[in-house]
Amino acid sequence: MSLIEAVVLGIVQGLTEFLPISSTAHLRVVPALLGWSDPGAAYSAVIQCGTLAAVIVAMRRDILALLTGFLAALRTGRPLATPESRAAIMIALGTLPIVAVGFAARHLIRGEARRLEVVTTALLAATAVMAIAELATAWRARRGSVGRDGLERMTFRDGLTMGLAQVFALVPGTSRSGVTISSGMLTGLDRRTAARFSFLLSLPAIGAAGLLEAWQQRAEIFGSGEAITMAVVGTASAAIVGYASIRWLLKLLTSHTLWPFIVYRVGLAAVLIWALAAGRIAAVVSG
Repeated sequence: MSLIEAVVLGIVQGLTEFLPISSTAHLRVVPALLGWSDPGAAYSAVIQCGTLAAVIVAMRRDILALLTGFLAALRTGRPLATPESRAAIMIALGTLPIVAVGFAARHLIRGEARRLEVVTTALLAATAVMAIAELATAWRARRGSVGRDGLERMTFRDGLTMGLAQVFALVPGTSRSGVTISSGMLTGLDRRTAARFSFLLSLPAIGAAGLLEAWQQRAEIFGSGEAITMAVVGTASAAIVGYASIRWLLKLLTSHTLWPFIVYRVGLAAVLIWALAAGRIAAVVSG
């Protein structure tokens, strides 16, 4: 991997991790279209640590409020007494499904799940979910019902539903933010609140995946000075761009819908189908 590849892949990771267009799909597709080798699931997970840092910085007020609220509720012996404590517990419970499934299916996720046919199918399937969520939200709005605004108005059903939806993000092409935001909208949250909780929910999963992959694949990722440089450059690029994309998306979803992202995903899937049929890119993961 060259320095240019590391920078480009870091930018792609930071830009697409939080936008509902799938970071893993783009990290698989962009190298294929440019004729580069697939960076692999391990490298992809490690540079996610950059987006983890971006979430921590961008959502620091929410994170601090959840931690202090949870600790205060524990001291009183009433862990469900405050909205902040309930949200923290929802994040913990919502993380369990992706941890269990991710560990059980780790070999599939690193291998066959990265085939471009799988990526394309996941792109279209998750896009359909996003479209359904937008249609359901529009239908509720016509009936005078607006989505619930604020983490304090979330229920355990919202948190657990989004946690279960996050499992599907293990399949490249799905988009963690896309399926979790959409599932939150389907349970009655407004877009911005669903996005805020989606970003907070991603913290344990992204952190665990990045650290686990870094440890298990340490010989490959940190086996030489050049490899360490590529990992650091990619992670730093992902952090900077990821922070900007979080701030932009939260502002955007205050007054806009997911439809532009839905259209983009359909277009990306169409390009992939054409490229695969024409033999322009290989379906299998290259070495």
